[in-house]
Amino acid sequence: MLRKIITDNYSVSEQIRLEDIDTLAASGVTLIICNRPDGEEEGQLPFSEVAAYAKEKNLHAEHIPFAGGQMTASDVTAFQAAIKNADNIHAYCRTGNRSSQIWQAAQESMASATINNSKADAQYDVVVVGAGSAGISTAASLLKRKPGLKICLIDPADSHFYQPGWTLVGGGVFKAANTRRNMADVIPAHTTWLKEAVQTFLPNDNQVMLENGQIIAYQYLVVAAGIKLNWDAIEGLSDTLGRNGVTSNYRYNLAPYTWELVKNLKGGKAVFSQPPMPIKCAGAPQKAMYLSCDHWLKNDKLKDIHVSFYNAGAVLFGVADYVPALESYIQKYQVNTHFTHNLVKVDGPNKRAYFATINKDGEKTIIETEFDMLHVCPPQTAPDFIRNSPLVDAAGWVDVDKETLQHTQFKNIWSLGDVSNTPNAKTMAAARKQAPVVAQNIADAIDGKTISAIYDGYGSCPLTVERGKIVLAEFSYGGKLLPTFPKWLNDGTKPTYLAWMLKEDLLPPFYWHGMLKGHEWFVKPTMRK
Repeated sequence: MLRKIITDNYSVSEQIRLEDIDTLAASGVTLIICNRPDGEEEGQLPFSEVAAYAKEKNLHAEHIPFAGGQMTASDVTAFQAAIKNADNIHAYCRTGNRSSQIWQAAQESMASATINNSKADAQYDVVVVGAGSAGISTAASLLKRKPGLKICLIDPADSHFYQPGWTLVGGGVFKAANTRRNMADVIPAHTTWLKEAVQTFLPNDNQVMLENGQIIAYQYLVVAAGIKLNWDAIEGLSDTLGRNGVTSNYRYNLAPYTWELVKNLKGGKAVFSQPPMPIKCAGAPQKAMYLSCDHWLKNDKLKDIHVSFYNAGAVLFGVADYVPALESYIQKYQVNTHFTHNLVKVDGPNKRAYFATINKDGEKTIIETEFDMLHVCPPQTAPDFIRNSPLVDAAGWVDVDKETLQHTQFKNIWSLGDVSNTPNAKTMAAARKQAPVVAQNIADAIDGKTISAIYDGYGSCPLTVERGKIVLAEFSYGGKLLPTFPKWLNDGTKPTYLAWMLKEDLLPPFYWHGMLKGHEWFVKPTMRK
């Protein structure tokens, strides 16, 4: 049982076993709540058995079942009644997500009752949660359409980063400082920036509650809260990041360490990992590997370095058209590939990495490997305050229509970027294409028009296979190729220097001075006919 602590007296988990009840009792739990219908999957422990064994251990058990995405107001009311006088509560479902959602819904209901429709601390036409690429570009695009809008951006961060540049930092091409700006310098003019964190959403009241207790009211809400890098999901990883040869281009302060390791490695074992999807920029773990190998090859070191790529997935890249070009570089660099291998533990001082996989007999097993350099891509989820909100689907992502990006339940809410459940690649290029869609649809909603701007699932992953060449993967929903340039100018399925120039020289200024300023070059929204 993997127990997630929500508060001092409330925790959640996946399906429990009878022996887990002993553990819960020993930890002081007095109430167990099951949020799963019986018979949801084969072999599921019936609630009656849980309740009977809990009673033997002097614990109370309540059954408040609902299917994923089908929580009702009566479920929330029953849950509030159950926890009212309980001291220490543990709830479970198939993954723990429903139990988190019903807790959040109960808190929202109680907060709403406390507020009792009192005046909010501030009122805005549009509130944008998250001042990353998606949030800022949406606000800027909205202001291009309606300059008089009263817009508020909520984000506690001091800095804003051009994260696609971190791959090149780790490859010795960019300096890390050039990928950072002060947040205050990139917030669009004529908007309000609240440097605060969101605690919860009150969508029935059109309000957002901040961690400092403020209540912010909105007419329209945009959720662009990004993604959570779950470093702690890998045992021992957080304790060794940035030392012992363990690094990651997924963090600003670690990408320079990647380059330091690459430059100084003369021989030994270099290991690169990729976790289960979804992750942002699914090609980034490979990019780190290819750039490292390119440096070692050109400096006559690769012959003394054993390179391995451990991928939790089953294929090298999710869009088959780009795989042949990537496989040619796997062969060129003599990389040993290991698929369906998921990094679960790192022992930094002893330079050991442990991967969960399935052996030839179909049994789960853990394999161990040594390393001199380990580049890690962490598993990723929606941020906690999002996953525990009433806005998400059963998997914990904000639930929107994949074309209009409008919330499926709350029609004055939109979401885009990494935090939404649209089935596209989570890339900055996707956010660049989504922002004008959200801006246009909100502008139309304000004017009382039918929303008709649609997102086609476009995503782009410039796969940096060597210094000076990139495979420019561009595709839409379903893996359909969607190239920006004609094939005679740039064949995206092959490595080209033109794509490298685009990545190194054109995209950074395009980002800072175009996308974040609301310029919609190449991404004017398509309108539904």
